Amino acid sequence: MKLPALRIGDLIASIPIVQGGMGIGISLSKLASAVANAGGIGTISGILLGHSEPDYKTNFVGANIRALRNEIKKARKLSPKGILAANFLVAMNHYDEIVGAAVDEGIDIVVSGAGLPTNLPALVKESRTRIAPIVSSGKAADVLSRLWDRNYGKTADMVIVEGPEAGGHLGFTEESLVRHENKKLVDLVRDVIRVLAPFREKYRKEIPVIAAGGIFTGKDIAEQLEAGASGVQMATRFVATEECDAAPEFKQAYLDAKQEDIVILRSPVGMPGRALNNRFIKETTAKQEVITRCNQCIRGCNPKSAPYCISKALVRSMEGNVKDGLVFVGSNAHRVTRIETVRNLINHLVQEAEEVFQGRPAAVLT
Repeated sequence: MKLPALRIGDLIASIPIVQGGMGIGISLSKLASAVANAGGIGTISGILLGHSEPDYKTNFVGANIRALRNEIKKARKLSPKGILAANFLVAMNHYDEIVGAAVDEGIDIVVSGAGLPTNLPALVKESRTRIAPIVSSGKAADVLSRLWDRNYGKTADMVIVEGPEAGGHLGFTEESLVRHENKKLVDLVRDVIRVLAPFREKYRKEIPVIAAGGIFTGKDIAEQLEAGASGVQMATRFVATEECDAAPEFKQAYLDAKQEDIVILRSPVGMPGRALNNRFIKETTAKQEVITRCNQCIRGCNPKSAPYCISKALVRSMEGNVKDGLVFVGSNAHRVTRIETVRNLINHLVQEAEEVFQGRPAAVLT
């Protein structure tokens, strides 16, 4: 049995896999276009892309917007018929302007998390761009859906449910993550599907729910589809691809990672995150880094009290200095064993998932 296509209105991805957005600079046009060309949904991380622009320090917002526009243009040229998304943190300063630039460039989907994107419908008004919030609970999905319904007469086009096994910033308490007290992803998916039911009925549209966080194998994909998800989002697996935009040293850090290297930390943005416990983490845990210049890129990050500058730490790791930078990873990063092409990875995942469903009734996937 073939895996079902992922339908978001009139957008149809033949493979129900969304590549997660990874910043800074881990998932750009090269990776996103490769995933889109393979039948999935490719995602550009829209976070602080202007760091390599010559006027980054003097024209912070302009440099980021220019770099974002360029990445979207490059991805569209490489994948003219593929489905492309851009991912943005709600916690970003200048969120409205940067998201607006992606919409102006004709991005197919805006994905947004690290907070509830309360005004996102206004930013895509009179455009064909779809909106997909990232939530970590049925409660969050319900609160946001009610707010959008009341204020904008609109509902989500797709909802991504990110569980506690994801990489990067997480929508759970640090204590619950350490103690493994959170619901399983399949249960979170079912909760979100349930709370979205009245909005599906009111707006007479399907709202695909995407399971994210800890998805590593085709068996994992099959499990989430059985739970009712319309697709899955994967990030960690796509780091270990030839097309990933990160430096070779960043990819090698995943290959070298052991399970005990993966830790939950407190990010300067005030949220817990999952990363590799490298030299940088150990040193900044012992002694606060002196931040000499702050671009105020993230709301809630105070340079006087922050243990380190998160943007600089992420740029260092993306460029290859993985010992002195922040390396975000998912809980299964230690299971990565090789670098392969995006197409080979997706084909392998699809084959694994379809093998799980062999012999099962078709109703399982409806």
